[in-house]
Amino acid sequence: MNSIINYLDNVFASLPKTSEMEKLKQEMLSNMEDKYYELKEEGKTENEAIGIVISEFGNIDELLSELDLPLNEEKQQVHQLSEEEVDTFFHQTSKAMKSIGIGVMLCLLGSSLLVFFIQLFEQGFLTGITENTATLIGVAQLLLFIAIAVSLFIYSGQLLEKYKYIEKGTNLKLPIHLKKKIQMEKEASQPNFFRSLIIGVALCILSPIALLVTIAINDQAANYGVCILLVLIAIAVYLFIVSGGKKDAYDKLLKETSHSFEKKHEDKVIGAFAAIIWPLAVAIFLITGFVYGNWHINWIIFPISGLLMAMFSGAYSILKKEG
Repeated sequence: MNSIINYLDNVFASLPKTSEMEKLKQEMLSNMEDKYYELKEEGKTENEAIGIVISEFGNIDELLSELDLPLNEEKQQVHQLSEEEVDTFFHQTSKAMKSIGIGVMLCLLGSSLLVFFIQLFEQGFLTGITENTATLIGVAQLLLFIAIAVSLFIYSGQLLEKYKYIEKGTNLKLPIHLKKKIQMEKEASQPNFFRSLIIGVALCILSPIALLVTIAINDQAANYGVCILLVLIAIAVYLFIVSGGKKDAYDKLLKETSHSFEKKHEDKVIGAFAAIIWPLAVAIFLITGFVYGNWHINWIIFPISGLLMAMFSGAYSILKKEG
């Protein structure tokens, strides 16, 4: 029986990991077991029974065709990546990650400049204009920055669109010499990755200090501390995106465990949560600032959002493993 189970595992290893395929596999295993024991009762030997069972149930392509399920023809057509193709993928991925990083930076810097304009007006540095005019100037530049950021996001998506087949990781093969080259490049990039990670984390941890210092010097200058805080977080996020994107590109090509089917699904769920929590955080930040004038304290929304993001990510990963 172990031979039959191993045979099925090998047959279905090259097929999509879907619920339909898993159900089909279990049904085939059940039928093959019934046939196997029936043959054994008829006096067939172990090897004879296994041979007959596999010969009767072994043509998976015919079965998939009868059930109108996708054949594994595409699976058999393996695409071998060339060195030029890999270099282009790295180049485009680097451009896309930088575009995304700059876009996120612009969103945070736009919020920082908005607070900056309001603070300048409150301290009397913007003479000759009303408070509404100062606010409109801040909002206008924020919307301009957001518009540029959205354009960069769309541009980065277009850059990576034609490389989705690499992200899926199916039907791809790396020549041995090219795989070794990528592994060496990945190892060489590790120090830079960890350096960017350490600097980014340090900036996030130290960013509230700017606010605390400005409050200690002058309570009325607290908004300047908020501006510096947002700038430091913007730099940290840029480092995270660019360095993380490069590492992610290496993992995709080398088919590291971080890009397993389960991990991709987990990333999509966490990404969907992030797409909700961060825009919501920005909306709450602006509302509490404009409506209630709490610019001196509402900066805490961003670290709280980060903690919620980390809590959700950790909890979801644990629940997935237990499931």
